[in-house]
Amino acid sequence: MTGGTVRCWGSNAFGRLGDGTTTDHNDPTPVPELSGVAEITAGEHHTCARLTDGTVRCWGYNGDGELGDGTTTNRPTPTPVPGLSDVAEVAAGTFHTCARLTDGTVRCWGMNSDGELGDGSTTGRPTPVVVSGLSDVAEITAGGSYTCARLNDGTARCWGANRVGELGDGGLTGLSGVAKIAAGASHTCARLTDGTVRCWGFNLSGQLGDGTTTSPLPPTPVPGLSNVTELSAGLAHTCALLVDGTVQCWGSNRWGALGDGTTTQRLTPAPVTWC
Repeated sequence: MTGGTVRCWGSNAFGRLGDGTTTDHNDPTPVPELSGVAEITAGEHHTCARLTDGTVRCWGYNGDGELGDGTTTNRPTPTPVPGLSDVAEVAAGTFHTCARLTDGTVRCWGMNSDGELGDGSTTGRPTPVVVSGLSDVAEITAGGSYTCARLNDGTARCWGANRVGELGDGGLTGLSGVAKIAAGASHTCARLTDGTVRCWGFNLSGQLGDGTTTSPLPPTPVPGLSNVTELSAGLAHTCALLVDGTVQCWGSNRWGALGDGTTTQRLTPAPVTWC
């Protein structure tokens, strides 16, 4: 928005809308005393913003330290992440948060029961820690209990939970030409430089788009999908923006998430229907 301000709406449990209250809002409500915002990201119950000066503010639930302020106290207003600067990107998972710095390294904080912080332990961290052995990172994405990174050489790395193949089931070693990566709750999709898409992980709702509900799966092509420019993964569905400006989605459609005018699950990409 103009001036880099933020508006939030919906459930305000734990103060995740950032207006200093826990009152739900049906209309976009300003987040006070927050400006210069370049990017926002939302987890299960918390929200974070990257400012143009390279710092980060977070608010909402903090029971696992996902706000990064060194405490586990919920914050209903934006709170600085101390000691964190030169941030180029921020990504919120369910109960953890990660930041990519301008030098290509990554810091993470919050819940770490599955190793999603990437520091070689399973100890939760209320302040940012370095992701071990990772550099030259171009993009990050945070899933339910895992995290993935796209490197400048077009490869991908994932770490954390791997109960349903979130980490690629060994198939990431052969994946190259990655231009975009997006994590859902337990699945991940990557756009390649040729405009095609590969997905891996949990597939119970068809969120991998391969026409089956088989899971876990290693990186698997989404058949019939090409000319993709942008990609986004939700809880159990995925959407892709094509070069012609159309959007195709697949996976769970329980609440009409796929935008095709139905609530029918789609195992392969289906066009979003515009009114």
